[in-house]
Amino acid sequence: MKQLPISLQGARKGEVRTQFAALCYRVRQGKVQVLLITSRGAKRWIVPKGWPMDAKTPGAAAAREAWEEAGVRGRVTGGCLGVYAYLKAMDDTAQLPVLAMLYPIEVKILADKYPEAGQRRRKWMSRKKAAKLVSEPELARMIRDFDPRGRS
Repeated sequence: MKQLPISLQGARKGEVRTQFAALCYRVRQGKVQVLLITSRGAKRWIVPKGWPMDAKTPGAAAAREAWEEAGVRGRVTGGCLGVYAYLKAMDDTAQLPVLAMLYPIEVKILADKYPEAGQRRRKWMSRKKAAKLVSEPELARMIRDFDPRGRS
């Protein structure tokens, strides 16, 4: 899988931050489905993601974000699938350039009660539909190309 060039929207290296993101998935009747959630502000379709956490691996941090933002209990099933860039809206109308590393998380349980339950919508969908709904081209490609059935 070829990594596409990443655009930092003109930001300097020191201005870029890193987040860890979760590609939450399940296989139902032989078909891969991914779980997208809405952002809190603009209600765009996104994957759960957040900042690095002390004493947690990147995959574990992604899994924690999946729990807090989507109610997902599952397991990280592989290494980083790739990296995508986006601009995070900050409180003061500024935008922060972020590189997000995407980790696959196989969903075992989808809880009704979780920290951000009342703040977001969540929806299972095909990879193709999910890829069309996210804004970031690199994330869309990784979702479209993801297939856990061929991995051990």
